[in-house]
Amino acid sequence: MSSNAPQSGFSHEKIETNNFLMVVLILLVVAIGGLVEIVPLFFQKSTTEAVAGMQPPTSLQVLGRDVYVREGCYNCHSQMIRPFRAETLRYGHYSVAGEFVYDHPFQWGSKRTGPDLQRVGGKYSDEWHRIHLVNPRDVVPESNMPAYAWLEGAPLDGAQAATHMRALRRVGVPFTDAQIAAAPAELKGKTEMDALVAYLQSLGLALK
Repeated sequence: MSSNAPQSGFSHEKIETNNFLMVVLILLVVAIGGLVEIVPLFFQKSTTEAVAGMQPPTSLQVLGRDVYVREGCYNCHSQMIRPFRAETLRYGHYSVAGEFVYDHPFQWGSKRTGPDLQRVGGKYSDEWHRIHLVNPRDVVPESNMPAYAWLEGAPLDGAQAATHMRALRRVGVPFTDAQIAAAPAELKGKTEMDALVAYLQSLGLALK
């Protein structure tokens, strides 16, 4: 039998020479591949898991972050260390997605008038941060950062913290009812300076 005899049935040649059949099969393959990738996500609570041992922020840190955002600190300080040697030598381990699962919205940024703050937690004492926030030039003479001395006299609102914690729970931060209920008592007598320092001291500690 001649090898050049036409082949019947489903062959590559038949697919490649039939535009309609080729389009249909391409769409079928893409649809199946898409379903395999997408469907499991509907049964997954989160696409990103928290770094091992990471805990939700305290009520004081929640309000400290609010102060950080309100004062526009993200305009001059990023919170994302890129995986480049020059960055890791200066700031520490590069950032990973699991560090930001409780950050809504995240404060990554790209502007660095001041240094990146992702690993600032524990780098300086609470007192250093207070002095720096009251008058940055007292600890960094060349700094062009504005002073935030008034934060020392601004009291915190415990009820506001409870409201924010409930909102954060809706987007996945695992606050318990007990933690939310305890917020007003925990924040009694605290100032916005206390809160901002507590927030800064929490940054980057989850990843050793």
